[in-house]
Amino acid sequence: MTHTQRFIAWMERFADLVDEHAGELTELDRLIGDGDHGVNMVRGMTAVRALSTEEFADPTEYLKKVGLTLVAHVGGAAGPLYGTFFMKMAAALPHKDLDAPGFIAALENAVMGVQTRGKANRGDKTMLDALLPAAEAAHAHPESLSAAISAAHTAACRGAQATIQMIAHKGRASYLGPRSCGVQDPGSASSVLLLHAAEVLGE
Repeated sequence: MTHTQRFIAWMERFADLVDEHAGELTELDRLIGDGDHGVNMVRGMTAVRALSTEEFADPTEYLKKVGLTLVAHVGGAAGPLYGTFFMKMAAALPHKDLDAPGFIAALENAVMGVQTRGKANRGDKTMLDALLPAAEAAHAHPESLSAAISAAHTAACRGAQATIQMIAHKGRASYLGPRSCGVQDPGSASSVLLLHAAEVLGE
């Protein structure tokens, strides 16, 4: 499998997981948001699947196109945020086969991009409550790509679960105030799927 094909496999796996969990994502969003996160993510990842992957010589160009595609096809805040994630990841990818330090640097740049774009912090009940711990956990494993990705996924799961007890301070859910407590943030849930799918990069 080439360097680029590994990233294509990641997006294929992410699309599969989004399809599988679309109902759950939409139900979470129905409870504290617009009720369309699952539908929007399916639409975006369907468009990503449709990309003509043969035209991309390297993963940088591919991930840039993934980001632009999600911006164009995913509604609400998720489109710009996921789009930013992939475009910033692309900007930091090493021009060589992916290793743990390269993945960690790209993930950290992607998460910083999301934080800047969304103007959110940990504890605001957003996807960053999964992504920030994921980047920190990956940073502790520069010796192994698979270990870095696995640690990132585990930390994202914990972070997403922690959003259940949070009161939202950003996005549509923030309009509910204390009533947003008790429901997992939908963006954090889809972020967990993203990092779960990333495990194919370490295989």
